[in-house]
Amino acid sequence: MQLRLLEKGKNSIRIEISNPDDTVVYPLLTALLRHEDVSDARYFTGHPQLDKPVLTIETKKGNPQTVLKKVAEDLASEYASAKQLLERELK
Repeated sequence: MQLRLLEKGKNSIRIEISNPDDTVVYPLLTALLRHEDVSDARYFTGHPQLDKPVLTIETKKGNPQTVLKKVAEDLASEYASAKQLLERELK
């Protein structure tokens, strides 16, 4: 999965995603929509053979890139905790 910044505004960014992994993108999108500083988050897939998916994030306040990084870190931590729990319980 590769990301390319398409557009950057004061309170918004558009990111093109090459070879998206839906198991990463959809939990990230859900977490963004729940974040208190995010006013909108959209994932447009377009035509599967003609378009590359685009993630758009708009914030009420704060830098959208900072919010995206924070949400991604929180998700990574959550999944790491779940992995540790599973490994511990399934020994």
